[in-house]
Parts: sequence; C-alpha cells; structure tokens
Amino acid sequence: MESARVSPTKGNLLEAKKKMALSRMGYELMDRKRSILVWEMMNLIDHANKLRGRIDITYEKAYKALQNANITLGICESVAQSVPVEDGLSISVRSVMGVELPTVRLQDQELLPCYDFSSTNIAFDEAYLNFHQVKLMTAELAEVENSVYRLAVAIKKTQSRANALKNIILPELEYSIAYITDALEEKEREEFSRLKVIKAVKGKAAT
Repeated sequence: MESARVSPTKGNLLEAKKKMALSRMGYELMDRKRSILVWEMMNLIDHANKLRGRIDITYEKAYKALQNANITLGICESVAQSVPVEDGLSISVRSVMGVELPTVRLQDQELLPCYDFSSTNIAFDEAYLNFHQVKLMTAELAEVENSVYRLAVAIKKTQSRANALKNIILPELEYSIAYITDALEEKEREEFSRLKVIKAVKGKAAT
C-alpha cells in the first residue's frame, strides 16, 4: 500500500487529504461525464435505428421505381450515367465533453433534372428523387454511426479511469490517511506520557 512508503508527518497528512479531495472531485466529474456521454450515445443509437428504417423504405421505393422505368423505357444505364458525381460532401467536428464527433454535411441544393425529359418518364423521376433522398440520409447515418463508435470508446476510457479512482486510488489514500493519523496520534500519546514521566521525576527531585 501507498502508506508503507509515506512518512507519518503532518505535512504528508495534509498532502494526502488534498489528494483525496481532488481524487473525489475527479471521480465525480468522470462519473458525470460518463452519464452525459451515455445519454448522448443512446439518443444517437435511437436516431440511427430510425434512419436505417427510413433508408430501407426509401431504397425499396427507389428500386421499385427504377424497375418500372427499366420495364417501360428499357435499361436506363445510359440515362443514369448523366447524373453527376456527388462532390458536395464536407466533414467537420463538434465536441461533446471533450469527445470530437464528426459532422457530415451533404449540400441539399435545389434538385434540378440532369437528364432529358423526352427520354424518361415519371417512374425514372421517382427513382431519381428517392435515390437522392437515400444519399442524403446515408450521409447523415454515417455521421451518427461514427459518433456512436467514438462515444462508445470514450465511455469505456472514462469508466476505466473512474474505476481506477474509485477502486484503487481512493482506497489507497484512505488507508494512507488512516495510517498517518494513527501514527501521529500514537506519537502524541507517547510524547504526552514522556512529558508526564519527566514532570514526575522533576517533582521528586525538587522534594
């Protein structure tokens, strides 16, 4: 234990009590941080589940519309190739209790047709619109899932540090404080007894 390496002095007792106060404060902060991160993660998990459901439904609509377009127009590969490659994706970060979480942005600009109306029909339009919505939701889902992963890692680290404070550091400090306190009290008792003996000896010598 730490007390075996600490001299039982008043200075060390004050230092140990100071460390105890700081460690308790640190544990409370860690525990509060863990609670906030868990709350944030659970909200994001719920949001991710809802997003996945919306993506699945929209994908189903998109593929059904594309199938109808292929049936009525023939294979639409050449028309689909006229859709431009997406290049409006941007990523930044936000901080939650010191944990950096990604913010994924996909510019949802006014959706303008990029193909010839004369060679397509309403089924193709519906497929195009639904796939565009899937793209936007997928970018949002990537942000949420990555945030959940980072929060889970941060929660594990925070819990580990809180456990170390609670189960190792605080008990060692408590033991050290008790050890030093007992040693100082014993030293005071010995000093008091010694002074009593000296006083008694002086009293006898005076008579």
